[in-house]
Amino acid sequence: MISNYLKTGWRNIIKNKGTFSVNIIGLALGIASVIMIMLYVSSELSYDRFNEKADRIVRVVFKAQINGEQMKEAVVMAPVAQTLKNDLPEVTDATRLAKSYNNRLEYNGTYYGQSSMGYVDPNFFKVFTLPITNGNQKTPLDKPNTVVISEKLASNIFGNADPVGKTITVTNRDEDYTISAVMKDVPENSHFHFDILASTLGYANAKKTTWMESDFFTYLVLKKDADIAEVEAKLPAITKKYMGPQMIDAIGMSYEEFQKDNELGLFLQPLTDIHLHSDFSDATTLEQGGDIKYVYIFSIVAIFMLVIACINFMNLATASASKRSKEVGIRKVLGSNKKQLIYQFLAEAFISTILATILAIMIFAIFLPGFNQLAGKSIEFISLLKPIYILSLFGLILLITVLAGGYPAFYLSSFNPLNALKSKFSGSGKNSGIRGGLVVFQFVISAGLILSTLVVKEQMSYIQNKDIGYEKDQLLVVRNTYLLGNNEDSFIQEIKNDPRVENVTHSAFVPAGESDNEVGGIFLNGQFLRRMFFYNVDENYIPTMGMELLAGRNFSKSYGTEKDNVIINEKAAEALGFGKDAIGKTFQRDTDEGPRDIHVIGIIKDFNWKSLHQEIDPLILKMNPYGGMIIRSKTADMSGIVENLNSDWNSYNPKEALNYSILDDSYNHTYLKERKMGTILTLFAILTIIVACLGLFGLVTFTAEQRFKEIGIRKVLGSSAAQIVALLSKDFIKLVGISFLIAFPLSYYLMNKWLQDFAFRVEIKWYLFLLAAVITLGIAFLTIGIKSFRAASMNPIKSLKTE
Repeated sequence: MISNYLKTGWRNIIKNKGTFSVNIIGLALGIASVIMIMLYVSSELSYDRFNEKADRIVRVVFKAQINGEQMKEAVVMAPVAQTLKNDLPEVTDATRLAKSYNNRLEYNGTYYGQSSMGYVDPNFFKVFTLPITNGNQKTPLDKPNTVVISEKLASNIFGNADPVGKTITVTNRDEDYTISAVMKDVPENSHFHFDILASTLGYANAKKTTWMESDFFTYLVLKKDADIAEVEAKLPAITKKYMGPQMIDAIGMSYEEFQKDNELGLFLQPLTDIHLHSDFSDATTLEQGGDIKYVYIFSIVAIFMLVIACINFMNLATASASKRSKEVGIRKVLGSNKKQLIYQFLAEAFISTILATILAIMIFAIFLPGFNQLAGKSIEFISLLKPIYILSLFGLILLITVLAGGYPAFYLSSFNPLNALKSKFSGSGKNSGIRGGLVVFQFVISAGLILSTLVVKEQMSYIQNKDIGYEKDQLLVVRNTYLLGNNEDSFIQEIKNDPRVENVTHSAFVPAGESDNEVGGIFLNGQFLRRMFFYNVDENYIPTMGMELLAGRNFSKSYGTEKDNVIINEKAAEALGFGKDAIGKTFQRDTDEGPRDIHVIGIIKDFNWKSLHQEIDPLILKMNPYGGMIIRSKTADMSGIVENLNSDWNSYNPKEALNYSILDDSYNHTYLKERKMGTILTLFAILTIIVACLGLFGLVTFTAEQRFKEIGIRKVLGSSAAQIVALLSKDFIKLVGISFLIAFPLSYYLMNKWLQDFAFRVEIKWYLFLLAAVITLGIAFLTIGIKSFRAASMNPIKSLKTE
């Protein structure tokens, strides 16, 4: 019986090639979208779940609101891990990780450039599942100056030789480390990636007892039955107990007094939430994570794509009811019951879905490399062969069969046999209304995606063209001039002498991309005010960066060292209460010797030294150049300068290659996630409108066939082709217009929510709605018009010569 349904279904599909082709293409695009997004979402949700204790591990984070400064940091104080393990019975283990920067390796006289390195407690491998493949598996970090390296680094340095027991030198620290073990490379779906993990037993910062400095990423392992909320509720008392006495010494204020106008505390974040649910300061995160909003957005878009494809199937099947009414009548007269007819029509839907799925897999295979590049993933085609995905695909096929084929099956099988044989059946008006509603739904999604895409592009254009307070074009950044040691000043002077160079500043602080970071406590009249960030610069920083000095003067060597003079931005002047009269004012900054007076000599215009997602924070510039340099070129072509840079650099025979970047590229990279989102959204908007228009084309085709004789009569009576096109198009254009009334308010609300993530953002202007409407209507009318014009151009004799 089943084979008979499938054979008959296949014959009907072959008989209706046009409808079949439209359905197959639409379903294939929808299913391919679902497959891509399913694997993307699965990858995003899998982060850190490879750890055997993933469901029990939490990260301790710090949040505070201090004199208007909002602090969200993923690092906490050195003593927190051991303190919480001792004071909380729910904690079975605790471990720490501290990131090390600018690590350069040397082995047997060969230098290997920068490697990612972190300091971890000896029990780190008991908390995280990082398999050791060679060496000491039980206690690899129980001695100072021991390290575990990744298989990748081991292969790079030692080839096929056994690295265990060998000594490598971290040259920037001038320290030797003994390799005690080799671990598998950290999985891609981890929130941290290191090639070297060194023991904290030889790390001075790990021995700190202060609760006033945050340095460590701290992780706790909770008991299986522990409730995170209950454990977190105990943290304020512990914070007060240990931080309180130190706060009096540090800022001269009791913990209770401080908490009257401020808030601070420790909180717990589940390990599996870190990748998608983190909004901590960039300076205190290990790597840039994902965003749960994008997971939701792409999931919803994929579902809508599939629903639109299913709607096409339903619409075309019910619209072609007049063609199949006689078939239904004959089957019923010959004894088929409703149940058998339903099975027959579902069999056709099943065959169509199977073929669409095969085509979708082919589409997925073709576009997977491009999608991986766009999404920053390494999804493999073979992933589809995993049992969970095979079952998911099979379930998807059944779901589509029921969704797309269910309504047409019940509708067509319900025909009265007598009326069906006469091609007269009731409910056509009601059915037409349902089809109209489904068309509206399709274009609600299509128009909404088009408007959303336009908003994203508008925001990206705003980011690119906004006045950010400095001139980011034609700037070349060299991060590692400190490697030249005593030759650093000579190297910088040589670059200044290049006639293609307009200006050079000696600084490791860059407003976009990788930068050094310094923060310190600020006191006013002897009272702690808040923390502020510092830039260590020279006298050429402001002119090189193209910043505007609003008041006072720039740094100058003619005034001596100027170590106690600073230039502040407008936000800092406001936070200090100086306003526009800051020149000559004095405040204090925290040092190892206690608060030290510093004097304001200038105010610069606020510039965006953080992402446009964030407000501009107070910033203090002080005269203390080191570490790197920024070069302003006279022209956009900087290839000659780069060539000269490399030549001069190599003449000093440094231990590492020149490390440079273009500041404009670094600025754009800051918003790479948003750009990718915009590109993916554009792609799906195009696919959605294609699928919707395929369905629209099919419906217009059937409408033209149903009104074939009417069109012929109208032409004989003098109607022009334009009038016929208008006749066939108006109802569909009305439906598209109705969809705007739903799509635009909904998209405005959702995109306005998305824009709230930016401190600096565009407003959604009226012309974006107009442009989205014009694009949607234009594509829809083109789709309708092509078929309508063909119908209107046919010889009326063909439609009138037979009854």
